Amino acid sequence: MKMRKTFVYTLLAAAVSGTVLTSCEDMFGGFLDKQPSNELTEEETFGSWTNMEMFHYDTYNFLRRGICRISNSWMDSATDLGETSYATAGTRQSFNIGNYYASSGANELTETWESYYRAIRKCNMLLENIDAVPQSAEDSREVYQRDLRIYKAEAHFFRAYFYWELFLRYGTVPLVTEVLDPDGDLLSAYTERPTIKEYVQDFILKELADYEGDLLSVAEVGADKANLSGRAWQPAARALACRIKLYMASPRFAGETDITWQDAADAAKSFIDDYGNDFRLYEDGNATAENNYVNAILTPATDYGNNPEVIFWRNDGMFGWADVQNDTPVGEGGNGGLCPSQNLVDMYDLADGQSPFAQYDATGAPVYSQTTADGVPAPAVKSGVNYSDANPCYNRDPRLAASVLFHGSAWGDGTISVIAGQRDNPRGNANATPTGYYLRKYMPENVLTNDHGGTAYRNWIFFRYAEILLNYAEALNEANPSNYQEALRQIQPIRDRAGLTLDLTTRADLNSQEAVRNFIRKERTVELAFEDHRAWDVRRWNVAEEALARDIYGVNVTLQNGQVRYTRKIAQNRVFEERMYLYPIPETEVWKTNIENNPGWN
Repeated sequence: MKMRKTFVYTLLAAAVSGTVLTSCEDMFGGFLDKQPSNELTEEETFGSWTNMEMFHYDTYNFLRRGICRISNSWMDSATDLGETSYATAGTRQSFNIGNYYASSGANELTETWESYYRAIRKCNMLLENIDAVPQSAEDSREVYQRDLRIYKAEAHFFRAYFYWELFLRYGTVPLVTEVLDPDGDLLSAYTERPTIKEYVQDFILKELADYEGDLLSVAEVGADKANLSGRAWQPAARALACRIKLYMASPRFAGETDITWQDAADAAKSFIDDYGNDFRLYEDGNATAENNYVNAILTPATDYGNNPEVIFWRNDGMFGWADVQNDTPVGEGGNGGLCPSQNLVDMYDLADGQSPFAQYDATGAPVYSQTTADGVPAPAVKSGVNYSDANPCYNRDPRLAASVLFHGSAWGDGTISVIAGQRDNPRGNANATPTGYYLRKYMPENVLTNDHGGTAYRNWIFFRYAEILLNYAEALNEANPSNYQEALRQIQPIRDRAGLTLDLTTRADLNSQEAVRNFIRKERTVELAFEDHRAWDVRRWNVAEEALARDIYGVNVTLQNGQVRYTRKIAQNRVFEERMYLYPIPETEVWKTNIENNPGWN
């Protein structure tokens, strides 16, 4: 191929991905050096093995973290799990009110399209040119051939990953596997949209299956942890395939491919069988159940084995106060940020492993079959359990305290108080929590030390072992109505880690496939809260209209006659219509290519 003198941007501006990118060296550790230049011609890029490597490593920058991704707000604040406190948040000005053309949500709703197609173009460029790149004089033939194999496989993995992320948002989109002219209308020749089977089963899953074996193995990474940890590797490809098969078996996509619930169960089981000795749930025998869950998220996997639960993550290096300020309680000097909902709090079981509420629905939430004296919906409390709305966070699953800051939680240099006029709900502060809660998960407390001078890792996790167990449990339960007890056994270790040691198979309310289905959906929501799963899970279950149009509930906490009193309230009304299962394809792309837009967005 004759190389054109087209500029290849090796480091992209922050606007491309919607986040502020760290340097490659900070992101990925020792296996990346600093870029030799901010822009190179295509000929220069692929005329040197070193330049080609830098071009390829930059693809990792397109892996988008979920923290404050949407104009300083999280995707989970576009779900029933929370609400962003400040009015300028992208989710408040777009998703929450059903305005999918709002500029404030652009980095999720429109720029995602351009960002991932740019990333796919990088993959295609590497695959088209790498065989002609001269071997580095510093490498042996063996090293050259090994790296050639690995880089090609990583490009195939990334291309599959980026196409999957596009599918979640836009459905099937044009599958481009050649390098298009960046000066032309890139997709003008690609207006036909493939079927879901062609797109997911015949392309994405085939890419993953064909090239998993050429990615770095666990043994290779283990032998050079300092330089190779964090790279795309074989477990990441298998975990992605496991997730995709679960989605394809789910109600929204069932029958669109040949993939069944049994196939999804087999995929999860294959990960457990092949990689179960390499990964496990994070546990420190000296830590409390609450801290074990906190540390499963915050303990960095910067060297393979540091955190054996993390399968694939984005290593963004060390963070400081400026990076957590948006989601820190106002009493600590923060901006409030992502505030968990009472909807989420209601999903946690009691500390003894029992459910506090009588019934759960297909979204995993308790059924709001009653109303309070103020007319606010509330779930019916199960008879004989140690739960009261007078203190809704008392005696709950330790994962609640590890994920949510509630009234009385110790935090920073004080104790959370959301009573009106007190520390975290001061009068006149528009950023004070609208729900009565603040975010704990993904928030490293040691950043607050030394007058907010501390630093910590806050790496974004794409896949962790707990998800594999949840995938397996869900698929097992759906594959056969008689599997429900075996499905419960698969998630028992997740609950044991949280101190919920009650044997789930003895719970009288978990006695059918349907009951276990709703329980697994609840358990998945609780375990993976704020990890960017909920928006896609409720869509694949075909219950997004029920979950995402439901009001966001919160609590008012008051002091009456010396007693703290909790009162349920409606914190925010939400909008979600059927067409919102998919995003609209950006208007500029529709105008340029005449591609068919998604249903309801014409």
